[in-house]
Amino acid sequence: MKKLVAHLYGDKHIWTVIFLLALFSFVPVYSASTNLVYTVGTGKSTFSYLFKHFFHLSVGFTLLYLVHRLEYRYFRSIAILMMPVAIVLLFFTLIQGKTIGGANASRWLDIGFVQIQPSAIAAIVLLAYVAQYLVSIQDKKVEFWPSALELWLPVVIVVGLILPANFSTAAIIFLMVVGLAFIGKYPWKYLLAIGFAGIAFVALFVLAAKTLPEGTMPNRVDTWISRIDRFANADEGGKDLYQVDNAKIAIASGGLFGKGPGKSIQKNFLPQSSSDFIYAIIVEEYGLLGGLTILFLYLYLFFRFLIAAHKAPTLFGKLLVIGLGIYFISQALINMGVAVSLLPTTGQTLPLISSGGTSIWMTCVSLGVILSVTKKEQEIQKQEMERLEEEERMQEELKRINEIRQEQGLAN
Repeated sequence: MKKLVAHLYGDKHIWTVIFLLALFSFVPVYSASTNLVYTVGTGKSTFSYLFKHFFHLSVGFTLLYLVHRLEYRYFRSIAILMMPVAIVLLFFTLIQGKTIGGANASRWLDIGFVQIQPSAIAAIVLLAYVAQYLVSIQDKKVEFWPSALELWLPVVIVVGLILPANFSTAAIIFLMVVGLAFIGKYPWKYLLAIGFAGIAFVALFVLAAKTLPEGTMPNRVDTWISRIDRFANADEGGKDLYQVDNAKIAIASGGLFGKGPGKSIQKNFLPQSSSDFIYAIIVEEYGLLGGLTILFLYLYLFFRFLIAAHKAPTLFGKLLVIGLGIYFISQALINMGVAVSLLPTTGQTLPLISSGGTSIWMTCVSLGVILSVTKKEQEIQKQEMERLEEEERMQEELKRINEIRQEQGLAN
């Protein structure tokens, strides 16, 4: 075990929380899988879902380990090279019109042996791309149109391709980019213009989707607009609040200590019990104390991210940690907010706990990047300590030599 830990670099607090969340995830995922086996009737065993989750986490942690070993400065070049790839993947995903189990799957791309979610890949690539651009314009006079082409055009393309299929992810990415630009000291007057333009675009898009004949827009647009309408008018009768109502029942029936592992009842009525609404199942089985413990772990990770950003040796490292770290925490808080009916249904997973493939892998990649930054910071601290120790040793040696000379002078 000591040898294994010795090869894990970076912030040990972050490593510990990551492992705790991943280990805990097996119990609620296994419990929720009984819904798919016995209620939905997929024809698979509960063990197969547990093994699938183990496989996804294994691949994810392998990626995490490999990424965290890299020097984080290499991610500047990687982000630039991957930006066109991410855009192409998003474009093909949007136009493929594929369905899975009768439901629209325009968020997924089938590449034969596996289905990937390009929006998860594009989010990380775009945030890293924005971070490297903001570093490149430091101490330079920024002109609006050149920066609009180099910075905001890729942002608009990525967010625009994600928006029809996944409003929540598009909104989070856009807000994160604006936040990074603010921290990176992008001119605030340009930033305000971009912010107002983004709000106006979304407003016009929603207005067009609500006024045009049904079926004109991609059906995922109708889905997320109807979710927002249902959330805003939750007291009106005749609304389809099936998942939300069952999540409320799960949370209310959990009490203080919960029903116990695997004893959830509402998992049989929540179609997304192992992903979008897994937090409701956790509260039902582990109670308020279990739900607050999970919340505390995510908030502690957020605290460690802030420390890592503060200590980052370069602006690029600081922006990477802030962008990827807050994106990670935002997903967790949104998932929990949906489960407790504070937010409309979004489809955001609970990082490292919800079942999934691409979402787990990209979460691990982003955590690997953050740990790579903390690793570099620790290396610099270690070098500084070694330098101070070397100076102290030399001072002791000079002191000893002077003492010997003084003794020889007295003897003569």
